[in-house]
This record gives sequence, structure tokens and C-alpha cells, in this order.
Amino acid sequence: MNNSVGNTGRVLWAGLRALLVLTVITGVLYPLAVTGIAQLAFPSKANGSEIKDANGKVVGSELIGQTYNLPLKDGEETAAPDLRWFQPRPSNGLGGNSVNTRYKLILSGATNRSGDNEDLIKWVTDAKAAVVKDNSTADYKVKPSDVPADAVTSSGSGLDPHISPEYAKLQVHRVAEKNHLGVAQVEKLVADHTDDRILGFIGEPRVNVLQLNTALKNLTAAKG
Repeated sequence: MNNSVGNTGRVLWAGLRALLVLTVITGVLYPLAVTGIAQLAFPSKANGSEIKDANGKVVGSELIGQTYNLPLKDGEETAAPDLRWFQPRPSNGLGGNSVNTRYKLILSGATNRSGDNEDLIKWVTDAKAAVVKDNSTADYKVKPSDVPADAVTSSGSGLDPHISPEYAKLQVHRVAEKNHLGVAQVEKLVADHTDDRILGFIGEPRVNVLQLNTALKNLTAAKG
């Protein structure tokens, strides 16, 4: 009996020591080492790829999309877009193959509706009409055929921070008019913030909406 109790005690003590040692190594030392290396080698990415404005204030992450809407009015279910800013892909049901609403981080995914789904067809049709209406100005008329797919459909995650260069260029005249800027100035902003394919062949050219709107804010602030 004494030997059995003694053996059990030794096994329990050995297990407890192993637990303590592995907890220190894998729960303390390893995370600290990985965090330290990440902070030294990739500080921006390690801290969430933050984007800052001209005053050094963090305005978001380059990895997550945002909405640019007017304050929600009484009786409204969905806020109207603030047309001073470049708009992202839909993430609120309009054109929505996304279950996300307004780029909420709590939820990411798609509705997986088929191409002949009546709701999806209506969302896309309504979204296209809104894009044509919102982006037509006195000297620039948008045609339905000008509207690219990403202007009327959500991304699979509903969190995509990018739009196509075509959608960004479609918004140039409206943004210039609303901010009292020259069209050439805004076109240059879009060109400067258009990223090419990764390594020259992976993916498609894209524009990060938050980075573009941050540059637009800095430009309008300097002008004013």
C-alpha cells in the first residue's frame, strides 16, 4: 500500500512538473519570442496594419473595409452613403452575397445565393441604379454598362477593403464635385493608390478604399 501511494505521488509530481515547464515554455516564452520577432521584423503587420491620418491618429486597418455613411436618420433602416467619400463594395444586403452588415467584424461570410435568385437579382439591380444615380454629375453621366461587378456585389467575406480601379475611377467626378477639387487631382489620388497584381501576376489590380479616403481627407484639409 505504501509503495502504491508513493508511486502515485511520484507520478503526479512528475506530471505537475511537466505541466509547469511546458506552460512556461509554450505559454510564456514562446509567445514572447514570437511577439518580439514580429515587432522587430514586421511592426506594422504585427500591430494590425493600422492606417494613420496626417495627425498620426489611427483611422482603421488596411485589412478591413469600412463604410462611409451619413448619420442614420429617424425612420431609416440603412444610412445613406456620404458621397464626399469613395465608397467601398456593398456590405449591407445591397448587391449582397454577404451576410455581413456594414462591415461588422463580429460576422463574416456569404449568403451563397445562386445567380438566378430573385432577391440577389433585385439587390444587384437596385445597387446598379444607385451607383448610376449617385455618381452622375452635371458633366459626367454614368451608364449602367459602366458599372463594374464589385460596385454592386459584396465580397465573400463582406469585409474586403479593396475595390477595383474601374470602380474607383467611376467615382472620381462625384468625389471631385462634392469636395470642390479638380478632376485631375482626384484621378491622381486614385492612380497613386492603385496597387498592381502581387508579384506581377497574382490577383487583380486593386485600390484600398481607406488609404484612398485618408489621402483625400489630407488633400481637402491642405486645400482648406
